[in-house]
Amino acid sequence: MPLYWRVCLTNALVFLLGTVALAVSPATVSVHLLVSEAVILGIGALLIVVLNAVLLRGTLVPLDRLVGAMESVDHPGERPVLPTSGPSTVRRLVASFEAMLGRLDHERSRSAAQALAAQEAERHRIAQELHDEVGQSLTVVLLQLKHLRDGLPDSDAAAVVAVDGVRESARAALDEVREVARRLRPGVLEDLGLLSALAALATDYSQRTGVHVSRTFAPGLPDATAEVELVVYRVAQEALTNVARHARASAVDLSLTVQGGDLVLTVADDGAGVRGASEGTGVAGMRERAGMVGGRLAFDRRDGGGTEVRLVVPTEGHRA
Repeated sequence: MPLYWRVCLTNALVFLLGTVALAVSPATVSVHLLVSEAVILGIGALLIVVLNAVLLRGTLVPLDRLVGAMESVDHPGERPVLPTSGPSTVRRLVASFEAMLGRLDHERSRSAAQALAAQEAERHRIAQELHDEVGQSLTVVLLQLKHLRDGLPDSDAAAVVAVDGVRESARAALDEVREVARRLRPGVLEDLGLLSALAALATDYSQRTGVHVSRTFAPGLPDATAEVELVVYRVAQEALTNVARHARASAVDLSLTVQGGDLVLTVADDGAGVRGASEGTGVAGMRERAGMVGGRLAFDRRDGGGTEVRLVVPTEGHRA
């Protein structure tokens, strides 16, 4: 029965019972209302209100609980505790709301996958252009500088030193361009998988910075989608980049474990710590990526100094 007619019939029933009670009772009302008659009328009206409230409570209270549960949804993918009892109208509303949340989750996942794919395609395009355009241009500059250096007389020491300095700067710029292009396009992730990509990332970080990275990868990690693996890799990459730029750390711990079916990435250092610094574009990008796959990103201070970056991502599938 629709809620409107349920409320109308409940009120009609209460009024009918009150009318019948007045009709069969010996109570009368004088032309000039007596105190005793006013008390009886007041008690009767109170009984009608109480009875109406009791009858309507089972219909309207579950609706209030449903509204409260709906208002408690603050984050994408969050599922509130919905009422399971009540009239059929409330149960239909609950079912419709759950179906709507399911559709929203599906659409959010689809949009997140498309956004990640678009981001990676743009990264690949930029990496290719850096390699083909900027890299080739710098290579030409190096060749021209070499030709210029070979044509200088040894007696012109100042010119020789100047050209050699420019050659070293151009060579360093070329190496940096190649490194940026390689970081933009993690081929090892596509070819060898997440664990190998994280291991290569840690090795590369240690070689570049001289900081030891201890790795802990739990056995039996659950299967994850390509989007989840990409987000985990990118968050680890950005976290290590932040450590190298700001933390002044002497050691870093990189771990990938499972907790309750969730994939947990942790990057912890013994450096300067967050110290209440405002979040930059790198951290904002990490949070955005985590949200695309329904993950949660947290930054905490470590006991004894340093920062811990923790990413928790729900996964689907069977364990490997």
